[in-house]
Amino acid sequence: MPELRYAKGRIAESLKFISEEMREFQDEYAQKTWQEYQQDKKLQKLIDRTVENILTALIEVCGAVLTEEGISSESYGAALRQCAGLFGFSTEDQENLASLAMQRNRLAHRYLNFKWQAIKMFKDHDQLVLKLLTRIFEREEKRTQ
Repeated sequence: MPELRYAKGRIAESLKFISEEMREFQDEYAQKTWQEYQQDKKLQKLIDRTVENILTALIEVCGAVLTEEGISSESYGAALRQCAGLFGFSTEDQENLASLAMQRNRLAHRYLNFKWQAIKMFKDHDQLVLKLLTRIFEREEKRTQ
């Protein structure tokens, strides 16, 4: 049976994409208030889509890392939790990252009553996401040396 591997360079490409989206979020949307969000439908769509893109790509990258390590995962939340555990994150940080998978689902499936809550939770944990991205990037750099 052939060895299954994520396309060479794909994790690095995904990390770059996430970094660009994170930068856009920080520069354009992180300081927006509930009132601004609620009053501007175009802004809502931009914020929602940016955060959804970040979380979807993060889940994809974590799944790829786990696959490369021979670890299976049963859900998006578990993939984030297990990937963070692989990098030595605390149990609390693992759970916080895992909870972002539910927020991604709220955005992706347009749960209108919860979209701002999803954005707020992402804003509250964006530094944790950056920490995980940094660890994955460092792993990738070591693997290519």
